[in-house]
Amino acid sequence: MATFNKFEDIIAWQKARELCKIINAYTLYAEFSRDFKLVSQIKSSSGSAMDNIAEGFERGGNKEFIQFLFIAKGSVGETRSQLYRALDNEYITQEDFQKAYNLADEVGKLIRGLISHLKNSELKGDKYKN
Repeated sequence: MATFNKFEDIIAWQKARELCKIINAYTLYAEFSRDFKLVSQIKSSSGSAMDNIAEGFERGGNKEFIQFLFIAKGSVGETRSQLYRALDNEYITQEDFQKAYNLADEVGKLIRGLISHLKNSELKGDKYKN
């Protein structure tokens, strides 16, 4: 396992949480809030990113953690795509889009870095400690 004591210590999780907060704020915008399907999808995908980081960490093994990190990375990609939909439907401004997109991109890169770290780690997880 990485050298984290709890999932809240993981920067990728912290940034994913920040992304969720931003997405939630955007979905409260008048026009955006009326697109119930997109609101549900974008809140779900951004939440899935942080939740899968946490769940994977709590599994206690690098192999499972990596699997959940790949799911989280996919969810971040989904969120970025949905941000384009929100922009194209004029629910958010270009500035709003760029702020959230850049953060989502950062989260994806952090997750990718964490995956790489875990793949190269000799410690295979807390559940394998004696």
